[in-house]
Amino acid sequence: MDRDTDLESGKLQSELQSLTEEVYGLAESCQGNSLLLLAVLRTLEGLHREIREGLFQASLPDNRQALYQLLRNIEAEGGWPYIHRMKLRSFLGGGDRLSLLEDDQHESEWDGTQTPLER
Repeated sequence: MDRDTDLESGKLQSELQSLTEEVYGLAESCQGNSLLLLAVLRTLEGLHREIREGLFQASLPDNRQALYQLLRNIEAEGGWPYIHRMKLRSFLGGGDRLSLLEDDQHESEWDGTQTPLER
């Protein structure tokens, strides 16, 4: 029985690796376009939520031994899967680049005849 589980696990790892490469390739093709990358992240987050709330919760153990095995696996394999969201401060930290771009834009729009409020 362990052999079957090992084969299934090996096949799953191979499929997950292939899927990971495909998703990363998609993300790389969106490089430089924050709106497209945001769509990729939103899709991944939605998929995570759907799997967690549907399939995963329905498969939770119904006895102590199986629950113990699941908890041991979570502890041994790196904890609970979590999709980290950027903190607003980190997001705005990229705003340094944005403020530089805005300053450049304002300077190019400024012709010296307008007051700052008229821009």
